[in-house]
Amino acid sequence: MEANHIRRQQADRDKEMGPGNLSQQEQTGAATSPDVDFTENRETQALLLASEERHRTILMTAMDGFWVVNREGRILEVNQAYCRMSGFSEEELLAMCIADLESKESDSEVRKHMEKLVARGQDRFESRHRRKDGSSFLVEVSVQCSPGDDGLLFVFLRDISEQKLAQQRLIESEERFKALYSASFGGIAIHDKGLILECNQGLAEITGYRLEELVGMDGLLLIAPSTRQLVMDNIVSGLEKPYEARGLRKNGEEYPLRLEAKNIPFKGKMVRAVEFRDLSQQKHDEAERQRLQELLLQAQKMESIGRLAGGVAHDFNNMLGVILGRTEIAQLDLDPTKPLYADLEEIRRAAERSVNLTRQLLAFARKQTIAPRVLDFNEAVAGMLKMVQRLIGEDIDLVWLPGTDLWPVKIDPSQIDQVLANLCVNARDAIDGVGKVTIETDNVLFDERYCASHPGCQPGEYVLLALSDNGCGMDKKTQTQLFEPFFTTKEPGKGTGLGLATVYGIVKQNNGFINIYSEPGHGTVFRIYLPRHRFRLRPAAEVRNSEPAARGNATILLVEDEPAIINMTTLMLERLGYNVLAATSPTEAISCARDHSGQIDLLLTDIVMPHMNGRQLSAQLLTDLPGLKVLFMSGYTAEVIAHKGVLDQGIHFIEKPFTMSQLAGKIKAVLQPEAAADPA
Repeated sequence: MEANHIRRQQADRDKEMGPGNLSQQEQTGAATSPDVDFTENRETQALLLASEERHRTILMTAMDGFWVVNREGRILEVNQAYCRMSGFSEEELLAMCIADLESKESDSEVRKHMEKLVARGQDRFESRHRRKDGSSFLVEVSVQCSPGDDGLLFVFLRDISEQKLAQQRLIESEERFKALYSASFGGIAIHDKGLILECNQGLAEITGYRLEELVGMDGLLLIAPSTRQLVMDNIVSGLEKPYEARGLRKNGEEYPLRLEAKNIPFKGKMVRAVEFRDLSQQKHDEAERQRLQELLLQAQKMESIGRLAGGVAHDFNNMLGVILGRTEIAQLDLDPTKPLYADLEEIRRAAERSVNLTRQLLAFARKQTIAPRVLDFNEAVAGMLKMVQRLIGEDIDLVWLPGTDLWPVKIDPSQIDQVLANLCVNARDAIDGVGKVTIETDNVLFDERYCASHPGCQPGEYVLLALSDNGCGMDKKTQTQLFEPFFTTKEPGKGTGLGLATVYGIVKQNNGFINIYSEPGHGTVFRIYLPRHRFRLRPAAEVRNSEPAARGNATILLVEDEPAIINMTTLMLERLGYNVLAATSPTEAISCARDHSGQIDLLLTDIVMPHMNGRQLSAQLLTDLPGLKVLFMSGYTAEVIAHKGVLDQGIHFIEKPFTMSQLAGKIKAVLQPEAAADPA
């Protein structure tokens, strides 16, 4: 390329001088030595060509890209290095101009840039070029203008994408290190035998010192005296495992501290880099987790006891049903003046007391049947005050503090009676002599933050029922067992230990929760929270009081898988005048219904049976007998007829064990609802 320019300049000079302008010596020499001139010219040209080839080979095989461009920015020559960089072929590039390869510059901008380059003679800058596949890459550009007026520019281009990327990664790495070092969640210090050489802002935040105060300070002053020797020993031994100590802040406050050090080279000597981690929040969280874990284990224990209690009560109810039923039937055949009648009466009373115990167990296990309705809660509580006063006695002052504009709740009214009665009896027993019991209600709103630390509570609006006494109070151990069935602090024979278990079951069944606040010698407060009911309160419908009919004449299909129960219930129904079709399984009941030629008025079925439950049986029979009435019975409700123990609309249910009169009344309620006293 350089030779080309030399040849062009020589040719221009020859044209300007012409033959007439040659000197006498040149003309003479030309005339006298033509072979010598021709030989020298050929040698010069050969040298130029060789030089040009060397330069071309160097440029074309260089690792960097190379262009020759004119002032308009058009590419006149290009080497293979740039072809590899850009992905374009040599032919494609020679048909392009700089603006086609520059990612940002337009033709006019390129021309302005070229003019500046020509004026300067050379330049070095960075630019972004476009590859054939559409991607871009960074290049370092070095431009040299050619001598003369031809305006050609020689451009060297080096791909610096990887270099820039490496530089950027290094910068980012340094920035990340600085950010982590400065904004670490822990404190970081580099010390030489305790003397702090460097530290981060985290250490300043933990200790309360400024950075300027920490650098050059004896780091052992950041350790509480009680563990300072431990830290010194670990520094001397070069320990590199984490351990705990006690930290000391600038204000003198001690705090739990975790230390972990590494021995590292720093400015030509071995020092220690140590991380300070404030464990205050962690220790607090661990204690809170432990507390919540204990509450969870207590809840799980209560749930397990509840399942056990429910199962025991169910089986016990079946036996009590037989005892009660057989006793009642036997009494019907005896003269009330006979001694045996009185014995049977004692058996009946004992069985009824046992029924009350099993019902309390079922309440704790949340297995009892309830029929909730929307209530004015203040009105429901106020209706119990006279009974409560009789329970606690005249020596105890009863204070009633109703909340204003109280939200309605949906609950079985009998459950409110149970809760108040059990809590008041518990309060009475805690008061020695004269005392005070306070009952109050209010509206309460709980948010997620409160519920997070109170297992069993869900965010929302609740109605509060609080009952407090100024009795002897309880210690923490007693409180953890308070709601367990059969747990009592009373003397043997003075209590069943089921009163507060019943309260617990009722509250849980109604999706509420209960808190206790008590200290020995400072009384006790029970706070019960029941969910607010969102629908409008309706006036309670009047219930007509009339005695159920003692006898009937309908046909009843009785299904019960317990032989003793089915025999006793069959005898009861027959004594009441009903025609009984007895079946010991759902399959037998279906066959019996199909084979019976007359009308079947009522299906009286147990709920839980093998292979098919009572509701499935009733659904199958109703396809063939659409007018069939259904009465379910069980020792406790199952989800097949009640959701969480709450009866579905239109479902009729009688709880085992039952007496003959209770059974007669329930059957009348189902067969003659317009005349029944019990609307359930």
